[in-house]
Amino acid sequence: MTAQADMRVVNLRKRFGRREVLRGISIDFAPGAITVVLGPSGCGKSVMLKHLVGLLRPDRGEVWFGSTRIDTLAERELGMVRRQIGFLFQQSALFDSLTVRENIAFPLREHGMMDDAIIDSKVRRVLDLVALEETIDQMPSELSGGQRKRVALARAVVLEPRVVLYDEPTTGLDPIRSEVINQLILKLSDSLGITSIVVTHDLMSAYRIADHMVLLHEGQVALEGTPRTFEQTTDPIARQFLRGELGADELARIRGNGDDAPPQRGSDQP
Repeated sequence: MTAQADMRVVNLRKRFGRREVLRGISIDFAPGAITVVLGPSGCGKSVMLKHLVGLLRPDRGEVWFGSTRIDTLAERELGMVRRQIGFLFQQSALFDSLTVRENIAFPLREHGMMDDAIIDSKVRRVLDLVALEETIDQMPSELSGGQRKRVALARAVVLEPRVVLYDEPTTGLDPIRSEVINQLILKLSDSLGITSIVVTHDLMSAYRIADHMVLLHEGQVALEGTPRTFEQTTDPIARQFLRGELGADELARIRGNGDDAPPQRGSDQP
């Protein structure tokens, strides 16, 4: 176990039927750092996140939270670990029938907190962190997509977790609202010392927030390092992903195999 890792996966493997989604990945997530995990759809990013919070168990390999191996824990023991992990779901996952106040208070009450004054203080504190104090008595249906995402982020940190997992936090948001989420991730990392693990397709967001980046490809780690490492990489798999380029075989399948396949836009062909 590496002492400086806040969370860690070791030789993680997971298969669904005949398809092996994770093929032996090992990643350390340093305390207080923002680690961004990139990769094409189906490469295993979200499956990895679910292992980190104990929603899935690996076929082989290990999952660690600090000095505790969590993939072998019983469900009751796992609950103690989950209290220290916040999770921002891709679709926010707010309860439609509860107000903003009630949504954020929900995990506090679930973990046995009963004092209404303390609950109200904690709810207002995290709403202040995401700059949405004025929405406290509104319903989720009254909020914009960006506001719902910020309320969900407030709920994810109300228990003062050690680690926050972000699943595609900017999906469905325009560039301005995406930048609001980026700035909030940075703010929470700095002000609360949270270890952040961010799964995203959003390259612009990744370069804005990451201390460390990991690229998954076909269930394996293809590249990891600082944003500068990614900018300067000569690895062909990484360069293809970062440039948004199709492989030759995939491009041929999309266009068809005939000689009359249409040219790309902007080409000099007639």
